Amino acid sequence: QVQLVESGGGLVQAGGSLRLSCAASGRIFSPPIMAWFRQAPGKEREFVVGIRWIGGETNYEDSVKGRFTISADNAKNTVYLQMNSLKPEDTALYYCAARRSLGCRWYVDPHEYDYWGQGTQVTVSS
Repeated sequence: QVQLVESGGGLVQAGGSLRLSCAASGRIFSPPIMAWFRQAPGKEREFVVGIRWIGGETNYEDSVKGRFTISADNAKNTVYLQMNSLKPEDTALYYCAARRSLGCRWYVDPHEYDYWGQGTQVTVSS
């Protein structure tokens, strides 16, 4: 079992920055793939970015490329999401997720992830 705890959300003006953290703990300390998803009111949960724990390969959703950066600190079992140039459309509840297995491709469907955090709210005002 893996526990994921997010932190770092908040209210920021458009153009501002936030850094989210996701601390992983439990029997499996380094899930092969970790990712951030987000869900805005009335919308489906959508993939934002993923990272392979070993090697650090990343995969970004097009709308956040060049603005968001994911990173992992193996020693702290923590994944970070640095969000710059935030836009009102980035407003959502942001979730950290982890997969038990590596697989052979990138996974962007939330149903393909095994563990989830409780979410942290990000609100961007215009």
